[in-house]
Amino acid sequence: MEKQLIISVGREYGSGGHEIAEKLAMHYGIQLLDHNLLDEIAAKKNVKMDHLKDLDEKHKNPLSSRTVRGYSSSPEENMLYLQFDYLRDKADAGESFVIVGRCSETILKQYDSLVSIFILADRNKRIERIMRLYHLTESQAIKKIREKDTNRRRYHNSFCVGKWGDCKNYDLSLNSSKLGIDGSVKLLTEYIDKRRL
Repeated sequence: MEKQLIISVGREYGSGGHEIAEKLAMHYGIQLLDHNLLDEIAAKKNVKMDHLKDLDEKHKNPLSSRTVRGYSSSPEENMLYLQFDYLRDKADAGESFVIVGRCSETILKQYDSLVSIFILADRNKRIERIMRLYHLTESQAIKKIREKDTNRRRYHNSFCVGKWGDCKNYDLSLNSSKLGIDGSVKLLTEYIDKRRL
């Protein structure tokens, strides 16, 4: 049986982290989990989750949520723990996959098969990428990057002890601007393959 491999990819918005995650999943022939994670959970539990997609990767509102006897009134928190449980079940079953975000570098830390990566990029490269991908002006791209990164940071930091993007929380942090997407993937696969020996 093939050795289990779990790759966690955290990323700055506009760094190409999602594209790198896609290419890593393709390279290793394993499943990529990101926005499709809710669809997977819905299929497994045989429920509709369309109305919950707006809660995905959102931080909880501390002013309107409380926990009583282990049960939270926060829909964002409940959604998060549903995803955490699903990812742990997949890992416990010995499945290999690439997971983007979702505090995965923290919640799957106990698995020896986990390789956690954080992708960042130079500010100007991130702006150029977002302008190109979404046909935005420079100021619109800057605003979108700021909003997305703030949301990711708040989401991550509300549920994890380690801070989002802090290199101490990941096996490897990589600036994708230096090698480009394909060069970054090549370096990462070399690192992952050495780790798997």
